Amino acid sequence: MNWFLYALLCAFFLATSDVFAKKALREVDEYVVAWGRLIWSAPFILCIFPFAQVPVITTKFWWAVIILLPVEITALIMYTKAIKLSPLSITTPFLGLTPVFLIGTSFLILGELPDKSGFLGILLVTWGAYMLNIRDAKTGLLGPLRAVAKERGSALMVFVALIYSITSILGKIASQNSSPLFFSMAYVVVVPLVLFPVVYAHSSWRGIRQAFRKPSFILLGFFYGLSILCHMQAIVLTEVPYMISVKRSSLLFSIFYGRLIFKEERFLERAGGGLLILAGIACI
Repeated sequence: MNWFLYALLCAFFLATSDVFAKKALREVDEYVVAWGRLIWSAPFILCIFPFAQVPVITTKFWWAVIILLPVEITALIMYTKAIKLSPLSITTPFLGLTPVFLIGTSFLILGELPDKSGFLGILLVTWGAYMLNIRDAKTGLLGPLRAVAKERGSALMVFVALIYSITSILGKIASQNSSPLFFSMAYVVVVPLVLFPVVYAHSSWRGIRQAFRKPSFILLGFFYGLSILCHMQAIVLTEVPYMISVKRSSLLFSIFYGRLIFKEERFLERAGGGLLILAGIACI
């Protein structure tokens, strides 16, 4: 498969995982859900281990992982808290800002710049995110931005988008200096181990036990594991802003999931923003 299909599958699996995460958040806190998502994704990724070749691992891999860990854990907790606080259709779409942030971060770290059509695609993705709150434009041009500030989940997700513009690059460096599959396996083992003390400090044992009993945790882990595998395959096949732009089509899947499963409102408004985002993907 080419990078585009891997990235699109990554988007679908991520959005599906978010549905089960939101269901699980009705019973336990965001720390347990963030941790449980990784715990249950590990078996599905590690089952491939016997068929994987051990790559040559360079020093850059270890430096990338060391820097990545605290940043990734912060983003993971904020991401889970965001979808707990607000509807899926108005939180996950703001991940569409990641490609915009990536213009700066990928240039500074990797020296990558998209071409003209790539820039146009990224701008359309950003405009689509703005259109998600276009109804608030009647209060002024900055109305949609003020709406984001008022919606705690949306505001949190903007920060997550910024963080992901950094972790995506670190993940690419780690994958290039090992292999996508090896880094995926390392991720689902190391991150939950480092995250566990944070979960233990903020959550009850009852909540932690829930992560091993509820079917929703198994399903959110399964789909999250598939999204990680697709992400790592796509990220080494193309420039980071392109891959992340397509991956962020997960927000369109989330808009539909929000309407169909959680009966969220303002569907047409948010679907319109999602279609603009698809137009951006087409330009890429």
